[in-house]
Amino acid sequence: MMVIVEPVIPRLRRYARALMRDAALADDLVQDCLERAITRWHQRRSDGDAQTWLFTILHNLASNQRRQWARRGPHVPIDEISQDGLASPAEQEAGLEQTAVLAALDRLPEDQRAVVLLISIEDLSYAEAARVLGVPVGTVMSRLSRARQRLREDLAGQVAPSAPPHLRRIK
Repeated sequence: MMVIVEPVIPRLRRYARALMRDAALADDLVQDCLERAITRWHQRRSDGDAQTWLFTILHNLASNQRRQWARRGPHVPIDEISQDGLASPAEQEAGLEQTAVLAALDRLPEDQRAVVLLISIEDLSYAEAARVLGVPVGTVMSRLSRARQRLREDLAGQVAPSAPPHLRRIK
């Protein structure tokens, strides 16, 4: 079992960090994922891919956690805020570009962001991403296409902030 799981851990951590945007929360998420995988190893389909199964567990745990946070709202005790969390963003051009890309990713709908991360960052195939997300391959392809187009437009400055449409009076 560990021979199968251990090589996937760095990829799980990278995906979790991209989803959570916080190293500590991501590490906790990966630990929860691995704990669930170990305790439920007997439930895994023997013909299934362990990597896809692990990414599915991680994705589902992250989704459940986000829903829970949406209900409860954020809670951060002031004593637990690290200096790193209070640091100012980088002023270098590369840092600004990275910030812009991450912000554009954050503005994507959750289903599109998950597809972009799984396929572009984690290098999963369309079929593997479809199994992780529990959707058809065609849905993965269309979500990826829409997400890439939206990212291109957003990074080019073509996406307007969500403001109400301009209304005009008709007499």
